[in-house]
Amino acid sequence: MKSQLKEVSPTQREINLTIDAASLKDAYGKISQRFVKGANIPGFRKGYAPVDVVRLRYKEEIKQEVLQLLVPEKVSAAIVEHGLQPLSEPHLHIDDVENIKVNGSQDVELHVHVEVMPEIPEPQYKGLELVRRVKPVDDSEIEDLIARRINEEAALVPVEGRASQEGDTVIADLEGIFADDPDAEPITAEDLEVKLGDELIEKSFTENLVGVKEDDEKEFTVSYPEDFSSPALAGKTVHYKAKIKSVGLMETPELNDEWAVALDEGYESLADLRAKLRADLEKLAESDADARLRNNAIAKLIEQNEFEVPNTLIENQARNLLNNFAQDLQQRGVDLNKVETNFIEMAYSQMRMQAERDVRGAILLERVGDAEGVKVETAEVDEEIGKMAEYYRQEAAEMRKMFETQGGLANIENNLRTRKAIEALVAAAKVIDGPWVDENQPEPEAAETEEKPKKAAKAKAPAKPKKTTKKAAGEE
Repeated sequence: MKSQLKEVSPTQREINLTIDAASLKDAYGKISQRFVKGANIPGFRKGYAPVDVVRLRYKEEIKQEVLQLLVPEKVSAAIVEHGLQPLSEPHLHIDDVENIKVNGSQDVELHVHVEVMPEIPEPQYKGLELVRRVKPVDDSEIEDLIARRINEEAALVPVEGRASQEGDTVIADLEGIFADDPDAEPITAEDLEVKLGDELIEKSFTENLVGVKEDDEKEFTVSYPEDFSSPALAGKTVHYKAKIKSVGLMETPELNDEWAVALDEGYESLADLRAKLRADLEKLAESDADARLRNNAIAKLIEQNEFEVPNTLIENQARNLLNNFAQDLQQRGVDLNKVETNFIEMAYSQMRMQAERDVRGAILLERVGDAEGVKVETAEVDEEIGKMAEYYRQEAAEMRKMFETQGGLANIENNLRTRKAIEALVAAAKVIDGPWVDENQPEPEAAETEEKPKKAAKAKAPAKPKKTTKKAAGEE
């Protein structure tokens, strides 16, 4: 066997391979004899037909088996000979395959295309210029959180001596029948809260539920507009029956020190509540700034270190992203069988661009980790498993056993190594503090310009879990 290696591109190699006639002749003879033993040819007893007759009768079958016997073996040997580590199955091409001879009268030549990892030069990562921007906390954010909490503390006080009016909240059991399809599954809701006159409520509900009292039964029809927010109701006409269970006014507590203390969450006064909310929001803003800084560091690393990324790795990651996207659509109730092909193609195109960035970043971070001597200790893996076990409310030993069984420990270790590599990348960068740049405003043209920061995460109000309110069919 003779082989020559050719570099087609940083990620592609081509092996020109010659299978010698002697090897072909030997394989041709062995396979021919095997066919003779099992051949059923008219005029001859099974296993006794002349070999030349068998070769003529099963010419193509014998040729295919000779190639299947020799080609994989020779290709594997050539790959080893040239020290290649393929990222995917090699692609084979035999010139004029229909007319080649495998009887040993001539050599057979073929081309083998192999995708490999490129030679990645030492990444340029030290001294990246980064700007850390912290979103300032506005007083309005604090007041919004307090308003949200105090609204959660609101209680429904029944009204007496009058019928419902705008501003009241009506609680009712509701059943709706589609006018154009009476046999369809009806719309049902129990203890539905409808605030009359609310801008989020379909006007027909307010119009028909004004003037009702407890224990009233009301029938009415709602014709939803074509652009209604719920696709299941858009353009539909529904006949409703409502059983009124109560009519009341939502009363909210008075915003004062007593209310703040009554929350029983350690607040000494309303001012103390505001101060602690501000501290929480500022902590979130700092954390968000650090997250954007890490993202920008990776983006700069990718920008300053160009190399060809193997297509196989891009395709694999793109498929993973697309599968995740499809699962998300299914969870949202989308029937994937009804999704148009051009939408899938557009989504895949976008996924592929993201996939290339993901793979490029992962490769570079691996090299940064090597350069910085990043290591992950067993104790760090155990600590990470402990955090996950606490989150999922499982025993750490059980979770570790599950990861060991499913081969997940390597993934945890890789994730920790990547995390530490990013920390090393940021530590090696030149980071300066810069003013906050609003997403909706043009970014500065100075050298410190970076990727747009993602929207800052919102802090949670100091709230107790609130009872879930069923969404009205009339809610827009």
